[in-house]
Amino acid sequence: MRSRRAAREWALRILYAHEMSGDPVEQVFADLLGSVPDDLNLRFCRELCRRSAERDGYIDGLIAKAVQKWDLNRIAVLDHVILRVAIAEFLYFDDIPFKVTINEAIELAKRYSTSQSGRFVNGILDALSTELHKKVKKPADLPTGAPAP
Repeated sequence: MRSRRAAREWALRILYAHEMSGDPVEQVFADLLGSVPDDLNLRFCRELCRRSAERDGYIDGLIAKAVQKWDLNRIAVLDHVILRVAIAEFLYFDDIPFKVTINEAIELAKRYSTSQSGRFVNGILDALSTELHKKVKKPADLPTGAPAP
């Protein structure tokens, strides 16, 4: 796998297939990427899929708080999966700045979902990143020379 962007695209495909089929995420991963040679980006993809699926209830709770006037069932499935992936990055991948995660999620939404999805995903992730920033400080988000918490 060439890049983290490609890994995110595959994670989106895998988690969408998992969501639609109900098959275990590891099985879907193996079905779609079982023959791909192992590298850092493939491991990133696997961990992103695992974390997103494993903590989907918790992540959905965060999404529900951000979209107070919306029922989660009204969110397009692809947008929902994109949000889960991005929030899993926020929570579990300390080496990725929030801004990078948001930009990557917006690009996924623009490429794979509706014309309005990029703005929708941006709004939710921006609100959540502000809230999560208070709780989670990533090394890449700290000013240069600042001590890590």
